[in-house]
Amino acid sequence: MPGRNKNGRQVDGIVLLDKDSGISSNSALQKVKKIFFAKKAGHTGSLDPLASGILPICLGQATKVAGLLLDEDKRYIVRGLLGQSTSTGDSEGDVIEERDFEHINKADIASVCSSFVGPIKQIPPMYSAIKMAGKPLYKLARQGIEVERSPRPVTIHDISFINYSNGILTLDVACSKGTYIRTLIEDIGNNLGCGAHVIELRRIGFASIDISQTITLTELEELESDDYTLLDEKIFATEDMLPSLDRVCLNQQQSIDMSFGRKIYYGNNIEPGLVRMFDNEGKFIGIGEPNSDGFITVKRLFI
Repeated sequence: MPGRNKNGRQVDGIVLLDKDSGISSNSALQKVKKIFFAKKAGHTGSLDPLASGILPICLGQATKVAGLLLDEDKRYIVRGLLGQSTSTGDSEGDVIEERDFEHINKADIASVCSSFVGPIKQIPPMYSAIKMAGKPLYKLARQGIEVERSPRPVTIHDISFINYSNGILTLDVACSKGTYIRTLIEDIGNNLGCGAHVIELRRIGFASIDISQTITLTELEELESDDYTLLDEKIFATEDMLPSLDRVCLNQQQSIDMSFGRKIYYGNNIEPGLVRMFDNEGKFIGIGEPNSDGFITVKRLFI
């Protein structure tokens, strides 16, 4: 396209991508960045290549809230195959053990699944991006190296049993950040005494986001044009993706002080926790953190 800035456009906000199965989160990110011709982009809540579903892509200044989005709860539809354990916990790995599962019924599965609801501890899989001594575990796993991992606390808010047929169970799982669904399915299989691995995984919920709000790469590509008008209509405002944070409206002087990164006095009528800050004209200008003395300190500035 002639006349374009070779460094990309300054475009801000969040694209709610419905990532296809078979593509890495980083590949999806790069495709979205190219489609929007954005200067800067980043994703939150990485999905395995096997998995599909909600992958928020942060453009421009929205990358400043990527860490906040990572802390949000998730929801998945997962299908697991009983009777086989694999090296990766999903169908992309090699089968390392097979056990009988024909005796297992729906009642057995429902009972075991209910035992995982609530605060639990998971041992992260070797095929994960967690770093040990500065090196991602998956790189060690590819070398055939397995290292000891410490259990990590996560919370399974709910497991809804959807179906079980021919060794395949389907579940709807609502969980906290940091939950490995592959590990959950493996643990459920081990508790059933037969082993299991993930054959299909789809993220259908992310914080307040529902899968119905998303758009696919193919749909984005169909909206490409010289002026980006139709594409930009698919960008969500950053502040709208953080509904759990209270809204704080500043007066003119407070807005000026905040724009220079100064802490401001707002009073003691704010609940503890991060807040979304809007200037005297109603424009979103950043994330702040109030303290017990009534002051708000800038955490992320969007000016």
